Amino acid sequence: QVSLVESGGRLVQAGDSLRLSCSASGRAFSRYTVAWFRQPPGKEREFVGGIRWNDGSTTYADSVKGRFTISRDNANSMVSLQMDNLKVEDTAVYFCAAAVGGLRIMSGPSLYPHWGQGTQVTVSS
Repeated sequence: QVSLVESGGRLVQAGDSLRLSCSASGRAFSRYTVAWFRQPPGKEREFVGGIRWNDGSTTYADSVKGRFTISRDNANSMVSLQMDNLKVEDTAVYFCAAAVGGLRIMSGPSLYPHWGQGTQVTVSS
């Protein structure tokens, strides 16, 4: 079992950078694949990207590819989402989610049993 807490969300301007953190508590965090999702106002939750448990490989949604970077620090049970060149359309509540193991990084929210409470990112023009 793992518990997740996101932090770092705030109001920024378009073009700015922001780093979100997902801190985990519980055992064997290194065995969890972790993904970031976001939910824009009035829209469904969408996959942003993820990092695999075993080799640290990453995958990203097309909308953020080249601007967002996910990394993990297993020693400190933390996953980060570095967001560069933010756009107004990146405004959303950002969630981290975790699932044990897996051969690939899944993009469906229902496949992740563990979720944080979310952190609000607002990008103004």
